[in-house]
Amino acid sequence: MKFAKITLCMAMASGLLIGCSQPAKQTEQTTTQPQATASAPELLQGLGSRLDIYYPVDLSSDLSHLSQRQKQMLSLLIDAAKVMDDLFWKQAFGQDKAQFLQSIQDDKVRQFADINYGPWDRLNGDKPFLSGFAEKPLGAEFYPEDMSKAEFEASDFADKQGLYSMVVRDDKGTLKAIPYSQYFKAELTQAADLLRQAAELADNAAFGQYLSMRADALLSDDYQPSDMAWMDMKTNPIELVLGPIETYEDQLYGYRAAFEAYVLIKDLAWSDKLAKYAAFLPELQKGLPVDAAYKQEMPGSDADLNAYDVIYYAGHSNAGSKTIAINLPNDEQVQLEKGTRRLQLKNAMRAKFDHILVPIAEQLIVPEQRQHITFDAFFANTMFHEVAHGLGIKNTLDGSATVRQALKEHASALEEGKADILGLYMVQQLLEKGEITEGTLEDYYVTFMAGIFRSVRFGASSAHGKANMIRFNFFAEHGAFSRDEQGLYKVDMAKMGQAIDALSNLILTLQGDGDYQGVDSLVADKGVIKAQLADDLAKLTRANIPVDITFKQGKAVLGL
Repeated sequence: MKFAKITLCMAMASGLLIGCSQPAKQTEQTTTQPQATASAPELLQGLGSRLDIYYPVDLSSDLSHLSQRQKQMLSLLIDAAKVMDDLFWKQAFGQDKAQFLQSIQDDKVRQFADINYGPWDRLNGDKPFLSGFAEKPLGAEFYPEDMSKAEFEASDFADKQGLYSMVVRDDKGTLKAIPYSQYFKAELTQAADLLRQAAELADNAAFGQYLSMRADALLSDDYQPSDMAWMDMKTNPIELVLGPIETYEDQLYGYRAAFEAYVLIKDLAWSDKLAKYAAFLPELQKGLPVDAAYKQEMPGSDADLNAYDVIYYAGHSNAGSKTIAINLPNDEQVQLEKGTRRLQLKNAMRAKFDHILVPIAEQLIVPEQRQHITFDAFFANTMFHEVAHGLGIKNTLDGSATVRQALKEHASALEEGKADILGLYMVQQLLEKGEITEGTLEDYYVTFMAGIFRSVRFGASSAHGKANMIRFNFFAEHGAFSRDEQGLYKVDMAKMGQAIDALSNLILTLQGDGDYQGVDSLVADKGVIKAQLADDLAKLTRANIPVDITFKQGKAVLGL
């Protein structure tokens, strides 16, 4: 799961930000695929300020310790990542990428469309920013343009809720699913070939085996064996995350996974510091502030936690707000058997802290608490968010479905909210045990509060943005913070701890019960930016604080 994405899921982006309230909920996807007009698309009136919401960052890392073979392998991995990028364009937008971008005359507008993978502003509730385009379909390109929820739910076809298939109509107009390996056969064959070439150059045997298995998975849609193999890798200095992974793009149901990739270099020194924390998951699971039935699943202990420099983003991970931490695999069976791996993207995280979080704190946090905004706390809050994905429950108590299946389009936002809040629960517990020795609880709470402001700017179309809206409004009701006449916020330490326990209990109960209606009501009531918060966020726009970062990346930047 992405954490803004730091997922920090408390993490990531938008402008006045982002429409001040959640759009009215849509229950059917009846909008036909928007078509550009005959004239060249132009930026809609009044949106010029949106073009500057991303801060450009060179995505680089020290590669001097790598061998020539490893550098050649990196080049092939980047080429494979580019294939994932092209596939995501097709899943998210459908129109030809090159033709679409070439039709935009203004350079800055074209760059903004490239960042957003289409004509919809991902950090402003997916509202169109170009002329000639209507609202973004909730199901993107995963489903037919004219399909309603009612039709889908009344239909019966193989792989209806599948992660790795596109829903289309057959010759008779009946819905059916086509596996990715067939629908995108040419592109996936190309990517698989690149991974196999890279595997031959791998000095680390386990990593080479994983690349070969991942290549096989692209052509079979069976990702579980390669996920299991990925969990067993411990010593590889180069890392690759690639394939159809997250389901955020499917806002109609949250069933179907989008293509993405990360190419990463392990930071060995930082990774050594983090290695101990994953071992505490079983103990922390037992202490969750919820009834025993909702914590009966015991997370796997064969999990690890490492820090990386990311050197290439592609596809879903590069669209709009940028992920700064990863918790994978998402496969519930793999999680229960082996746990998860948590990847902290340190160079991207540092860029967001320096250029976004610190300036936000100077605008919205009371002066006497600003000293508690620290990179160590930001890093740890993000890290424990990812670790906390392994806590809680993956299957509903009645055994009828996974939590993801039961909560449908709300599953991602609630899961991100769970990880945020249980990440803070972990910080509380580990500080008390003396396992965390850096900083004070106030550092983590105040940095977390500033992170909420950062993340709600991502808007209601982002699972992380919506999770932070819910949390902000919940915390407000429980008095976890106060706001003075100057619009500056102060954390109440005692009430913050109480609010964390209360929200943890609520989310875990909703997940375990598979309570779709309960989550739907929670999102409708609290998944919005209310007027006062909108006014405060507008201060950030006036101060020219970027909403997120964008990357100058690739072989030229890396010197490959």
